[in-house]
Amino acid sequence: MTDDPRAMRVAEKAAGDLGDVLTMGAEEEFLLIDPQSGQIVPAVQDVMAALGDRLHGDLAGLVQYEFLASQIELATPPTTDLATLRDSLISIRTALCDAAESVGVRPVAIGTGTLPLDVPAVLTDNPRYVRMTEEFGAIWSTAGLCGCHVHVGVPDRELGVQVLNHLRGWLPVLHAVTANSAIADGVDTGYASWRSVLWSRWPSVGPPPHLDSAAHYSEVLRDLRGAGAMLDDNMLYWFARMSTHVPTVEVRIGDVCSTVDDTVLVAALVRGLVGSLIDRVAAGQPPRHVRDWLVAAAYWRAAHDGLEGGAVDVATGRPTPAWDLLRQLVDEVTPVLDRHGDLGTVDKLLAQLRSRGSGAAQQRARFASGADARDVIFAAADATRP
Repeated sequence: MTDDPRAMRVAEKAAGDLGDVLTMGAEEEFLLIDPQSGQIVPAVQDVMAALGDRLHGDLAGLVQYEFLASQIELATPPTTDLATLRDSLISIRTALCDAAESVGVRPVAIGTGTLPLDVPAVLTDNPRYVRMTEEFGAIWSTAGLCGCHVHVGVPDRELGVQVLNHLRGWLPVLHAVTANSAIADGVDTGYASWRSVLWSRWPSVGPPPHLDSAAHYSEVLRDLRGAGAMLDDNMLYWFARMSTHVPTVEVRIGDVCSTVDDTVLVAALVRGLVGSLIDRVAAGQPPRHVRDWLVAAAYWRAAHDGLEGGAVDVATGRPTPAWDLLRQLVDEVTPVLDRHGDLGTVDKLLAQLRSRGSGAAQQRARFASGADARDVIFAAADATRP
């Protein structure tokens, strides 16, 4: 049984009154590239100015600056409807593409750049980012690392911590689904998600530990700040965490997805998983016992192989095809997908993903057929526009 009766009570309410209306939202990060050379360009100021009033109503103000001046980020409004999430992503991506192209650049949904940098990356003009580079040195200097973050509304922080405990073993599967950075510095890196290898250099990156309570969560953050591993709570780069600014569980392990369809699929799976885990907490079921070293191995294997290769079953320690583990995840969350009305969409998008392959698989296939790294990033830019 879970050792947190309060979380059980909140979960019982969430599973009943709130279980069929869990909100979700997505954040996507993009690179900005030159349409001739494929090189990243520090054009975010021009793109933001060109966006102007292209987005209205709930979508206004949802495109933002990121760490590098060659990056840009979008966020969707919270919604309970998968079709509405899809419409928001299409509208914002389209406006972003239009604005970027109007100033002579292209946005690219890819985990990291494919070409060696011809000039050093440029930091966004933000005092916090400057301080990060001063404190953490050269680990920041990359072509840019672009992720996909999915938020699911959770009505109570104690419950959110219990959901994180249950999530730990499932996150590598979601990582494999999103792998979208196989080519970097002009070569096949041997990894499906090279972004995650570069990202792991930051000291606060990793799977969430098992946490006793919301107070324990706060204690861990205080310890990490005190140790200098992060400047503030926004630098907690766990693969899943409690959001610092909205009442959500935030799953942030994935590379940015190349297409809107893939982002919609990941969002549906994450919401289904969070809903299923709330049900488990409400029933008093403890998290699956997963050994820390197997969790670490599973994260590494997901980054290396992606969806088309092998994976580690953290429950058994045995190697297994990544698609088999993804099928297990879908089976686990099917009741909640059905409750949300998402099951048909997920089945369709899974079939589509299996047919065409993950972003990393498509990059590799194109590169192996004789395309160069510039062709790879141009193809990713084509896929970015809905």
